[in-house]
Amino acid sequence: MTPVILNVHERVIPASVDAVGRMIDTLGSVGDAVWPTGRWPPLKLDRPLQVGAAGGHGPIRYRVESYEPGRRVRFRFLWPGGFVGTHGFDVEDAGEGAGKLRHVIEMRTVGMAVLNWFLIIRPLHDALLEGALDKVEGAFRDVGPPRAWSRRVVFLRWLVRKSGGNRRHK
Repeated sequence: MTPVILNVHERVIPASVDAVGRMIDTLGSVGDAVWPTGRWPPLKLDRPLQVGAAGGHGPIRYRVESYEPGRRVRFRFLWPGGFVGTHGFDVEDAGEGAGKLRHVIEMRTVGMAVLNWFLIIRPLHDALLEGALDKVEGAFRDVGPPRAWSRRVVFLRWLVRKSGGNRRHK
């Protein structure tokens, strides 16, 4: 039986749903307002954000499976092998003029991807997503300096760089 992964990161942003939604519409663009490119490999797409656009970040590859401008985008994993499922962002009303930004991974892992996810990808993914949520929140209020990474994340980033693991899969 293959493990089912449900990984959720969300944040209430002190801005309207429309303002937060406009930010997810910039994903993969030169002016990406979500992705924490200062500290992580950029999210790049082969064309503007739309169904069918392909790209990824670092060695992770995916294709836009569905897109509702200002509300929702879902990417289907293409690489690494063994990641079977999707990830994406949703924006919803959090009440009192605030929007909730959520990132969800829903996938099965197969073969070595089980270990790859739990030992390497998940801690890096979690740090990256918290950085993305910090970036979005920081566009609307002061969130202070970037949060410190755990020793595990620092080590894994060093290990990935040393192994050439940040190269893009073709």
